[in-house]
Amino acid sequence: MDLSILLMWVGSGAVVGWLANQIMTDRSYGLQGDLIIGAAGGLVGGLFFPALGFLLGGGLLGHIVNGVVGAVIGVFASRYVKQAA
Repeated sequence: MDLSILLMWVGSGAVVGWLANQIMTDRSYGLQGDLIIGAAGGLVGGLFFPALGFLLGGGLLGHIVNGVVGAVIGVFASRYVKQAA
């Protein structure tokens, strides 16, 4: 595992968190919260999707897509849980 790949997962996840904060203002955790949730989701998605056999694309693009998809799932799930509470 290369440090640059980890940084791509976290960075792409943070971008997704920022976009979620800009687009979906309802049930937001604020900018910092959305950045953290997106970055964590990107890291989790980047680690677990390949471990489960899902490499969404090839090479560098695949790693970025895995991070983005993980972040989207993380942001969506966090907002769904906040709505239910």
